[in-house]
Amino acid sequence: MSNLAADNTFASRLLDWHASNGRKGLPWQTDATPYRVWVSEIMLQQTQVGTVIPYFAAFMKKFPDILSLATAHEDEVLHLWSGLGYYARARNLHAAAKLVKEQHDGELPVFLDQLVQLPGIGRSTAGAILALSHGKRFAILDGNTKRVLARYHEIDGWPGKADTLGKLWALAELHLPDRQLRRYTQAIMDLGATVCRRQPDCPNCPVACGCKARTSRRQLACPGKKPAVHRKHKEIVMLIARQADGSVYLERRPPSGVWGGLWSFPEIGQAGEASKWCGQKLSCRADRVRELGKIRHALTHFEMTIYPVLVDVSPQGVADQDMDSADRVWYNDGASRPIGLAAPVSRLMKRYANTREAG
Repeated sequence: MSNLAADNTFASRLLDWHASNGRKGLPWQTDATPYRVWVSEIMLQQTQVGTVIPYFAAFMKKFPDILSLATAHEDEVLHLWSGLGYYARARNLHAAAKLVKEQHDGELPVFLDQLVQLPGIGRSTAGAILALSHGKRFAILDGNTKRVLARYHEIDGWPGKADTLGKLWALAELHLPDRQLRRYTQAIMDLGATVCRRQPDCPNCPVACGCKARTSRRQLACPGKKPAVHRKHKEIVMLIARQADGSVYLERRPPSGVWGGLWSFPEIGQAGEASKWCGQKLSCRADRVRELGKIRHALTHFEMTIYPVLVDVSPQGVADQDMDSADRVWYNDGASRPIGLAAPVSRLMKRYANTREAG
């Protein structure tokens, strides 16, 4: 790749294009502090800008700085993340904020090697923080940048492979200009997001004249696609146990795995077990049992069909002494503190919780 060092037109063309065509009104571009850049970069991982904008605004209102995030309860953080998906991002963000408070006096480090030691911050995110907030000369390699560089240099390997990723990192660093690092970093991300998309708009690309994939008409082959993975299908029965005051029984899911750390309705073997389960686990009598319409929900690696069962219950016997623990609770959306809920659980809560007359 030694011949690439002489290619100094890529960055200059990109900067010229960005001056008139780049995105300049995104909320995290206003007052681009390291904290705001960091939060936006985490939210934007595998999530489109239009989806992120309202989440970012709500997050900044609740947690305007690292200290407020570090001292928050995890449920508060997950609550604001509910519906955004990939919840490990939120847990890592929260954990990293605590470490920054404890180890770095509440300020994000300004050195790459220290940033990448924080949970959820990889090399590209660290580079974005340093380039966009400090103007430092560090490369990024988000999904949009990978696509731009892979096409420009006609690299058809899948970026998930180590050798392909290594080539792309080398190219990302070789194209860095000596000045205007903030604008260049934003420009290459914007190009991938608005022009060099999966279906590229080559006539409006500022670097089309040097793009090897365009010359060979192989834009759609670069970068290579991830090997196909058979999506599994999972069926689960969710039990919605609802008391007279509208509160519903929830359990916190394990920290890893699907919906890690979020609150959810318990899963039972089959709908016919609902009454018995409520009596054994909740010391409650099932007054009414109804099987609701199934819900389909797509996740990254598999699809899920949820069969919700609504059970109106009344307490009987001695209440479970461990009920209001860290992992089990009777929850009333109107009276209890905010918590993190997965999207399908949140939909079911809105429809069936808070009032016995809702169903």
